[in-house]
Amino acid sequence: MTNAQATDKHPGELTDVPGWFPPLDQMLFTWFLERQQKQGIKGDLLELGVYMGKSAILLGHHLQDGEKFTVCDLFEGDAPDGANQAESAKSYASLTQQIFERNYLSFHDDLPTVIAAPSSVVSEKVAPASCRFVHVDASHLYEHVHGDIGAAHDILVPEGIVVLDDFRSEHTPGVSVAAWEAVLNRGLRPICLSTQKLYGTWGDPEPLQEELLEMLRQRSDVGLSVQSAAGHRLVRARSRGMKPPPFPASRHYVAPAAPKAPAAEVTESRAARPARPAPSRARRLAKDLLPPLVTRAVRRARANRS
Repeated sequence: MTNAQATDKHPGELTDVPGWFPPLDQMLFTWFLERQQKQGIKGDLLELGVYMGKSAILLGHHLQDGEKFTVCDLFEGDAPDGANQAESAKSYASLTQQIFERNYLSFHDDLPTVIAAPSSVVSEKVAPASCRFVHVDASHLYEHVHGDIGAAHDILVPEGIVVLDDFRSEHTPGVSVAAWEAVLNRGLRPICLSTQKLYGTWGDPEPLQEELLEMLRQRSDVGLSVQSAAGHRLVRARSRGMKPPPFPASRHYVAPAAPKAPAAEVTESRAARPARPAPSRARRLAKDLLPPLVTRAVRRARANRS
């Protein structure tokens, strides 16, 4: 994974915030969150691992009245073990709480509740059965992801959604093991798979899958397949040149300057040409007299030769 570098500028649009949050997942987050709102499903939002705040900014946009949004990240703090510390130093050295808060407040009036600590403490800070949507994107080490999935199970309402990031990336095998272990042994039921995230629930996935399939089949920018594995129906979606869904610009957005119209090509018309000066009287006489004089001289030359 390449480390996306922080910038010292306020973001004007969501695309200006560094991070790994493809348009396909932006669309799926939006769809799941809006569906919950339409279904009248209430509950708080939780994100474990925020990086520069890209997905958190989108999540915060879908808070309903009376709901709470909590984020948890180490930021500059100490990791709970050496392996986690090495992971943070390698991939997230540029992350600070100040950068996250600056980016988030560019789009929102208030910060979420910020837990600057390892994700293992989240069960102590967030009440059981209180959240409708949990995004797990913290450590990629198996032991930590295993614990984060267990915390998500306890924190989610029965029909809540959990999203596991990097569940099949080659550099994060610990996430893959923990994710599929949860599917096989811990009751997690997949709803759909994107290129880098697994969307699941401990509730009934079938109504969600049917609605999701109906929506995805109407889009020309999504590749879609349905497979079965170990008794689970797996809806697989991939982007086909998808653009991010519309999202409000930040308070620092500056509209790009309108392109200048190309300069009109100048063509010289006859009317635009400067008038030629009228020939003088001497030039007019020369023009009138010269041809007859030349003709007479030629005739005399021929006569002398004969």
